[in-house]
Amino acid sequence: MATSVRARSDGSPPPAAPPSSPGPRGRRPAPGGWRSTLYRWDLKAIPYVFIAPFFLTFAAFGLFPLIYTGWLSLHRVELGGGAEWKGLENYTDLATSEFFWNALANTFTIGVISTVPQLLMALGLAHLLNYKLRGRGFFRVAILAPYATSIAAATLVFAQLFNTDYGMINSLLEWTGIGPVDWESSKWPAQIAISTIVTWRWTGYNALIYLAAMQAVPQDLYEAASLDGASRWRQFLSVTIPSIRPTILFTIIVSTIGATQLFGEPMLYGGSVGISGGSGNQFQTLSLLMYEKGWITGALGQASAIAWVMLLLLLIVGGVQALVSRRNRKKLGG
Repeated sequence: MATSVRARSDGSPPPAAPPSSPGPRGRRPAPGGWRSTLYRWDLKAIPYVFIAPFFLTFAAFGLFPLIYTGWLSLHRVELGGGAEWKGLENYTDLATSEFFWNALANTFTIGVISTVPQLLMALGLAHLLNYKLRGRGFFRVAILAPYATSIAAATLVFAQLFNTDYGMINSLLEWTGIGPVDWESSKWPAQIAISTIVTWRWTGYNALIYLAAMQAVPQDLYEAASLDGASRWRQFLSVTIPSIRPTILFTIIVSTIGATQLFGEPMLYGGSVGISGGSGNQFQTLSLLMYEKGWITGALGQASAIAWVMLLLLLIVGGVQALVSRRNRKKLGG
């Protein structure tokens, strides 16, 4: 006691008390306890638990059918029978098959006839709706109505319109002095009719995509172009189109994929001969040929080979898209 009083009178701090060792009740839990481990596992595992349903669904309904179809394409498989190893024979048979090349050509021509007018009209509609018009909300809903219509209903209506005997299209052609057109048995008229159905259904959908992209274009660009004396048409070509070029490329790729997988419209349009693409296979697509080989003929191996050829075509389209996008980014960066 005297020592502490002496230290305070000298002005020096009192000596520190020796640390007291904690008793058994004052000990803290070790940092590596089971609660800490459970907390760390909770932080790491919960995100994977949330996304696990998607990957499980994709593995069951996407990855497994893809791998199994590839396995079937290397075998000769009949409905209700076993599998016999054939290697690449199914693919070589496709290379020498007239039906395959005819279906591939039909898929390409129908895709071009339906995609090009569809995207051009969608650009025009989006450009008109981008301006301040009365009832813009109504027109936006109206152009999307065909997309909401079922494939069966739309195809059946257009099949009646293009009917060779009593269709309204032939009636209008007769009034203009043009003879009736065989929209079912002739190759090009049938493909034009099917392309019309596809164009009618998807033009409004693409127009809304273009409209959303156009509304994201800065107004300063239009004001600068207007000060330079550019007309609306020149603004559309020099400002709008370059600004929404990635969106245009996206719609081209999506429309190409849809044309490659075209199935419902030609099958319903052909009626009883829709699966074979008409009486002379004049509008049979790759999807129709795959269905016919798999479920009508019963050659599941050949149908699987066609499916993998379609997948290869889509991968080529995706590769072209990646190259074009990279080139555009380099141009913009330069």
